[in-house]
Amino acid sequence: MSEHGSRRRVVITGIGVINPLGNDVETVWNQLKEGNSGVGYTTIFDASRFPTKISAEIKNWDITDTGEDGELWKNRGRHTRFAGGAAKQAMASSGVLDAIDDPRRFGVYMGSGEGNQDFLSFATMMAAGLGEEGNLDIVKFMNKGLEFLDPAFELEQEPNMPVGHMAAMFNAQGPNANCLTACAASSQAIGEATEIIRRGEADVMLSGGTHSMIHPFGVTGFNLLTALSTNNDNPQGASRPFDGLRDGFVLGEGSAMVVLEEYEFAKQRGAHIYGEILGYGSTADAYRITDIHPEGRGAIACMNMAISDAKLNPQDIHYVNAHGTSTKVNDRVETRSCREFFGANAMNVPVSSTKSMMGHLIAAAGATELIVCLMAIRDNVLPPTINYENPDPDCDLDYIPNEAREKECNIALNNSFGFGGQNITLVVGQCA
Repeated sequence: MSEHGSRRRVVITGIGVINPLGNDVETVWNQLKEGNSGVGYTTIFDASRFPTKISAEIKNWDITDTGEDGELWKNRGRHTRFAGGAAKQAMASSGVLDAIDDPRRFGVYMGSGEGNQDFLSFATMMAAGLGEEGNLDIVKFMNKGLEFLDPAFELEQEPNMPVGHMAAMFNAQGPNANCLTACAASSQAIGEATEIIRRGEADVMLSGGTHSMIHPFGVTGFNLLTALSTNNDNPQGASRPFDGLRDGFVLGEGSAMVVLEEYEFAKQRGAHIYGEILGYGSTADAYRITDIHPEGRGAIACMNMAISDAKLNPQDIHYVNAHGTSTKVNDRVETRSCREFFGANAMNVPVSSTKSMMGHLIAAAGATELIVCLMAIRDNVLPPTINYENPDPDCDLDYIPNEAREKECNIALNNSFGFGGQNITLVVGQCA
């Protein structure tokens, strides 16, 4: 383990998830170990005319299951409700609330996506404003909106709303922020929350992410980018990271939240510690909006930054939870980046993508996968990459194909690489 010197150490004392594989951490972890898939046909909206008709949806869960008042949450976004459920789990498992004397030392940092997508209202306003020749009368358009739009509902479209609601739920009066760096968002939120504690600006941070892009705008956008799998005849086999027949990712949704604490604060109150944030790296490809650099320069630099921050070496890593989206380009470049980073030891480092089972949770993906790393460390079990059946010569690492593996795991590396070239790497390990 690294020598941390005088830097304040940051540990994880609470975890929670709302996920396509289950609505608590242990259920999700058991599903992952068994290699089960949460992908099915889309039911949230009518996707029958879309090229992609499949997704990984949250099933059999409502915010009222947590004891919350449904009336209070009725206008809040689907993703905000997921965040509320995951946050309540994380806070309960940490038991930290009773130990916080000054709420200004307790903050929230999230990676949250957009909220309510009010398609019907927008269409109604457009219909009122369009003239016979297709011209838009903006006055009629606006007046129609003023007739029936609910300001409280419309406000929930903003990506900053979940972090505000989480602060109010737990009286967290300290640092409060949201970042939306695409698929890297929740990992970046955890990294930045870690830095806040390291700098001494807070003792406790609730962090993580939440997102649902399973809506017409989201699916349309990714279909236009040809990023989604169209393997509609085999939903559970559609997400196949690193496999030679992969044809895109599967949209998922959900939330994952963690409680971060300064080590001495957690130790003094006798908290259970799931693991320690050892390293954090953040880089940009500075290349293209939707393409990662073909040589993986941002990803390689990000992993190097994280391992340097942890004061470790690449050979100290026992497991990598890959970004592993199941797109042609991402999987090839991530493989190349890992080969460069690990060097001659690359084939000896197990790598898997749990997106093969839960889909891609976009802004919530990184935090979810960090919790997976914590479970792998706890149980010395590495989750598999399912649907790995057709080797790709460009993807030639040990992807833990199809079945979980028992193996000692003390330190794990978690990669999150977002559209636009944002790269985040977190290194997590046992707390010594």
